[in-house]
Amino acid sequence: MTKLLDQAVEAARHLPADSQDEIAPIALRFTGISDEAPLIMLLSEERESIAASKAAAARGQFATDEEVRAVWAKHGL
Repeated sequence: MTKLLDQAVEAARHLPADSQDEIAPIALRFTGISDEAPLIMLLSEERESIAASKAAAARGQFATDEEVRAVWAKHGL
């Protein structure tokens, strides 16, 4: 175990039980042993791209059917 992870676990040990139970599912998802889908860490560029897409959608800016078909064709879909 790394020093940083050891510090985090030690800090969590001192939290109330309900707080520990809030942390545990997240930690299990990071390890991939949870029944839930694993967490996905996004790069800053990916977060920016998603934010830009959401902003465009909020403005009602969507790809045309022709643009979507062109992308699909480009990728053989």
